[in-house]
Amino acid sequence: MRDLIAKINKFLNKFQRVPLTEKIFFIQNLQVMIKAGLSLSQALNALGRQTTNQKLKEIIIEAKTNVEKGQQLSQNLANHHKVFSEVFTAMIAAGEASGNLEGVLKQLAIQMKKDHEIISKVKGALTYPLVVLCAMVAMGLGMMIFVVPKITSIFEEMNAQLPLPTRILIGFSKFITQHGILSFLIVAVIIGGFIYFIRNPQGKMIWHKLILKMPLAGPIIKKINLARIARTLNSLIKTDIPIVEAFRITSRVVGNLVYRERITEASEKIKSGSTITEVLSKYPELFPPVATQMIDAGEQSGSLDELLEELSDFYESDVHDTMANLSSIIEPIMILVMGVAVGAMAIAIIMPMYSLSEQI
Repeated sequence: MRDLIAKINKFLNKFQRVPLTEKIFFIQNLQVMIKAGLSLSQALNALGRQTTNQKLKEIIIEAKTNVEKGQQLSQNLANHHKVFSEVFTAMIAAGEASGNLEGVLKQLAIQMKKDHEIISKVKGALTYPLVVLCAMVAMGLGMMIFVVPKITSIFEEMNAQLPLPTRILIGFSKFITQHGILSFLIVAVIIGGFIYFIRNPQGKMIWHKLILKMPLAGPIIKKINLARIARTLNSLIKTDIPIVEAFRITSRVVGNLVYRERITEASEKIKSGSTITEVLSKYPELFPPVATQMIDAGEQSGSLDELLEELSDFYESDVHDTMANLSSIIEPIMILVMGVAVGAMAIAIIMPMYSLSEQI
């Protein structure tokens, strides 16, 4: 019975996620233990017992066993690519090769914390608009299902010629109330079709190009991607990974496909002898002059990693400020949209009342 439960738990652990906070906890504690003089095997053994996430616990215990057999930690973590990114394993491999694993783990922890801060800021800033949007949709549906039919039934009984806005409102209300299941299916098909479109490689590229051009979302997405690119390159270069390889790895962790394509292209051109500034300056819509000028200064002075760190700090700070003010930016827009929707509904109801009063 115990063996059966263990097999079931092992099967379920395959579908369990390892949150970023758990990975930060793992890296921070591993760095502290190695700095304190513990061997890698001892540190992994302690963390394996301390970690609460079952999937991460299994990975750590497996890594500890393999490390004791003489394998590299990076090799073990690379087997779990869905949990640990290529940047993660490449930096640890570089730390093991250089004998500076403790320093690399510290740098990796800083990068992961910065990523977590940006993700938390974005999620926190979007929570309020999403809640308001859901409330608006729910109120609109409530009006269409419960309120509009009672009001419009009066107009239908009088057989009066109704204005076009009123007829549209009545038709929409009737369709929702009389064909509820069909309405749900239409909405589900639209949402499902959109999800399928943005997951398809061609559709995903079109969507990513489109979102970069959106008035409010575009600048934010650009800043997030620029911050991640600068921070990742900075971390990889600091661990003595060659610049071409650093660009290649960075291209795989960038979320936006447009940026990913340009970074991949940059890695090939840098390999052929071009400078980073020459490659990135060809795309000013993606890499602003302030970014390319700082990178150029870093290349000229030989302090590219320091300039990239300053650049990532700049964009991360900009993202934080934007996210902090996002609610105050979106709130007037949402009020305007709500006002237009309520006004259109009010006009559609009031217009026939005036027509009927004139006939009387």
